[in-house]
Amino acid sequence: MPSVDSSDADLVRSVQSGDAAGLGALLGRHEAGMRAVALSLLGYGPDAEDAVQDAMLTAVRRIGELRDPHAVGPWLRMIVRNNCRARLRAPGPMLLGDTTPALPSTGPTPEDVLEETALRDWVWHAVGELSEPLRLVTLLRYFTGVTSYEQIAALCGVPVGTVRSRLSQARGRLTEALRKTADHAYDDAAVVNEARRREAEEILTAARHGDFALAVREHWWPDAEFVIPNGQRTSGLDFMIRGMEKDLTDGVRQRIRQVATSGDVLVWEADLISPPDNPEHCPPGVVWLHRLREGRISRLRIFHPQPARSTD
Repeated sequence: MPSVDSSDADLVRSVQSGDAAGLGALLGRHEAGMRAVALSLLGYGPDAEDAVQDAMLTAVRRIGELRDPHAVGPWLRMIVRNNCRARLRAPGPMLLGDTTPALPSTGPTPEDVLEETALRDWVWHAVGELSEPLRLVTLLRYFTGVTSYEQIAALCGVPVGTVRSRLSQARGRLTEALRKTADHAYDDAAVVNEARRREAEEILTAARHGDFALAVREHWWPDAEFVIPNGQRTSGLDFMIRGMEKDLTDGVRQRIRQVATSGDVLVWEADLISPPDNPEHCPPGVVWLHRLREGRISRLRIFHPQPARSTD
């Protein structure tokens, strides 16, 4: 646990070894300087606060890239500066956070750090504290391949402007949580995610073996709602079971790519593999968006993401 007398370098090393409390202390120490940079470039207003908040979330993801622990202050201010400049260049509203060039490093990637340290569990806990609408867009944007505003809007059934607004609110609440609760210890979120991934793989394996109906009745509520890509809704399990059985009869297979879960939201991303004699039979991938109730699935929406038309 870091102390108030810890140097910047000590705090960085603490964070890189997995101490989430060190990150909260580090950002608290440098927040004033980060805000000063944002105000000097953007003036007073919500844009400056967004730039600071997003820099904090970027630090969570990328602290493992920092090769010189003594340079953490300039590094944090550089992230803020790049965020501000990107916002000034942008013709309209944009999502910050993807504008900082990668720092040369032979060490672990930010994803490795999150997978191997307590920071991962802080992130998952903080996401779990968000309201369901904010949690959903955050999971999609930062933890799945469905990253563009357009795709998130299509999957959530809301306008693009609503996606932007919810992501902005989520960033604010996550950074507030980072300021206040980074020194707490949390359950191992990786265990939960890995269990849900195994469950997804087992369900799809059961489907290939002709046991999808049994798996569905074990993991879904009998009155679960199913929403297909055209927006049609149906209650009960038979429609979904028939759809999967038809795909299997046609020779379509699914392969889980990744799984993300937080609270009552569960997202599967899977590759769709068309039959060899009809390679254009189906889209290349599918997203299963589940809502959970008491640990079982109460609603499922199927979405086929299309390639993003432009980068954010």
